[in-house]
Amino acid sequence: MPKIISQPIVGYKVKTEEEAPVVEEKKSSAEIVQMHESVKRPEMLLGSTYKVKTPLSDHALYVTINDIVLNAGTEHELRRPFEIFINSKNMDHFQWVVALTRVISAVFRKGGDCTFLAEELKAVFDPKGGYFKAGGKFMPSLVAEIGDAIESHLKMIGLLEDPGLDEHQQALVDAKRAEYESLQQGGAADHKGDYPDGAQMCNKCMTKAAVLMDGCMTCLSCGDSKCG
Repeated sequence: MPKIISQPIVGYKVKTEEEAPVVEEKKSSAEIVQMHESVKRPEMLLGSTYKVKTPLSDHALYVTINDIVLNAGTEHELRRPFEIFINSKNMDHFQWVVALTRVISAVFRKGGDCTFLAEELKAVFDPKGGYFKAGGKFMPSLVAEIGDAIESHLKMIGLLEDPGLDEHQQALVDAKRAEYESLQQGGAADHKGDYPDGAQMCNKCMTKAAVLMDGCMTCLSCGDSKCG
């Protein structure tokens, strides 16, 4: 009987159990899509519209931000802003509004960190002076309010975290507010807005919510106090 000689097959490599997961891991990581300027716009985008009503105009502005969903249905799913549109019946600011929407949309599509846009826009001051929104929050300009709308949207989709107040701080603010209202006319504080009518603007949160308590200005919105 002839002797059978086993020889290795040239050009083939048998995958071991240890090597297979490594290949799968590289494959899955390579399929993750990150936001960049080459990402094509889908036919349909999810979006949110924010109404901006200011005392500077009889007509409101409507800020619409559309988002793209990357890696949908996977653990790497991410919702990122893709474009912004601003519409209004008032055509006085048409040129700079169109320019602003194009620049912001370009930054969105470029990828990377776009959260800085909100802070940059909120820092724009109108030389004619700002105004107070409903609720007592101060807006230094119309551009700043557009930035505030963008910030609200970024918080909504999870790109920005809202620091807010923790449970201890919120309980302290609520106690301070209850104490202040109990001192005003025997507990029947009369105010039309969210905070007392005589409140002053807080330099920290820019909200008209600072009142004099125990000889010290205390904010009923963020809890900031010179007394500590």
